[in-house]
Amino acid sequence: MNQALTGPSLALDLPNGAYFERFGIGQEVLQKVLSAALAMGADDCDLYFEHRLSTSVALTDGKVNRASTGVDLGLGVRSRKGDAIGYSYTEDLSLEAMLSAARTAAGIAAGGETRTIAPLSALELPNYYPIDHRWEQVEMAERLPLLRRWEEGAFAADSRIQKVQAYLMDSERTILVVRPDGRIAQDYQPMAMGYVVCTAEENGVRESASYNVASRSGLELFKDEARNERMVEQAVARTTFLLGAGKPPAGEMPVVMAPGASGILLHEAVGHGLEADFNRKGVSIFSTQMNQKVAPDFVTVVDDGTIESTRGAVNTDDEGNATEKTVLIEEGVLKSYLHDEISAQHYGVAPTGSGRRESFRHAPMPRMRATYMESGPHDPEEIIRSVKRGIYCSSFANGQVQIGAGDFAFYMRQGYLIEDGKLTQPIKDVNIIGSGPAALADVQMVGTDMELDEGGWTCGKEGQGVPVSQGQPTVKVGSLVVGGIGQ
Repeated sequence: MNQALTGPSLALDLPNGAYFERFGIGQEVLQKVLSAALAMGADDCDLYFEHRLSTSVALTDGKVNRASTGVDLGLGVRSRKGDAIGYSYTEDLSLEAMLSAARTAAGIAAGGETRTIAPLSALELPNYYPIDHRWEQVEMAERLPLLRRWEEGAFAADSRIQKVQAYLMDSERTILVVRPDGRIAQDYQPMAMGYVVCTAEENGVRESASYNVASRSGLELFKDEARNERMVEQAVARTTFLLGAGKPPAGEMPVVMAPGASGILLHEAVGHGLEADFNRKGVSIFSTQMNQKVAPDFVTVVDDGTIESTRGAVNTDDEGNATEKTVLIEEGVLKSYLHDEISAQHYGVAPTGSGRRESFRHAPMPRMRATYMESGPHDPEEIIRSVKRGIYCSSFANGQVQIGAGDFAFYMRQGYLIEDGKLTQPIKDVNIIGSGPAALADVQMVGTDMELDEGGWTCGKEGQGVPVSQGQPTVKVGSLVVGGIGQ
């Protein structure tokens, strides 16, 4: 069965800026909609067109129990007057519907000089996600063998595995950002995720765990045999690990975080606090700490949209600005926030290419891309040996943070006790509580082994979810509150 969806394809060979001409969106139409968005005296505006195709397939007990495809198409219009925002969207790309959306957004302004629209010209963008096999051209007959192999591999790996669920989710979308200063930014954005969930049972104990890989890639992501094997092996290993794991004693103690997925703590406890809208409004605890020491000299934190094929990579942000590698904390000193255009104008700096949105139904705001701590000077084994009594965290299920106070809580899914400098008892299902700024200042050792996690992370903020990446090396924090036995 061919899964190429009906309607215009997401072609890669069209000239930059020309993709939406197939929907009747030419330069004359763009000029008219821009004019309507500025007609009431707005300072600025943007048009955000999006066309997205997606497929999801799930396999359980050897049978396909879910398969779906989707198409999404629409336009979002944002008008700005100072800090005030008017936003409207339409799923109808007729000229009448687009003009109506533009006039609704323009209503935020009331009088003033009408801005002149510059001649429109397409930007030349980099390509941080080159692909070989586009998902639109992949038939279902090519998807199903992948799922069956993952399922069969998991069952074969360990006799305690009782159930396996395998998922493959892929999408590709084209966006077009149009600005009255003449910018046109068109970007083709692929995405893929493979996901294996295992359930194991032993001596009456039943546990489930999962592992996934995600990338801005085509089918070639799963042509890599080592990646397929790693996904299955990790799903099985994480599940069977839980069968013999217990709870640690509760209390304050040193916490060592494994490289890779532990970057969720950095993302939540530090990254959100460095998004410029929270600081512009005085909400973030970091809002008064620019150019001040916030961490030891060996701590450097980066947010980067240019790492090839990562889930957080972007060729352009959703305001039509170039992406970049933004150094947030350099050798312990706070150097930058993550800026969209509104916050950049407020602070008198250039945007960092961090204006992102979930879809055309949402206005952009400062968001992370790939957030990580750079490698430090310490040997990872030395870090573990330095702990008399504490815990080692290897995977997390979720986390949350209060931006104002910087307080966070994380749910560690699996890890180990550290006793006398050695990993001992496996542990699971532990809450870890602390303050982001305090934990950052209390980083005592940073390993040489920075790893960007390959999983399918989605960051939530104000009701919007965007794909991100995160990572860090092995990191030791001097003291955090660990919930366990006796809590």
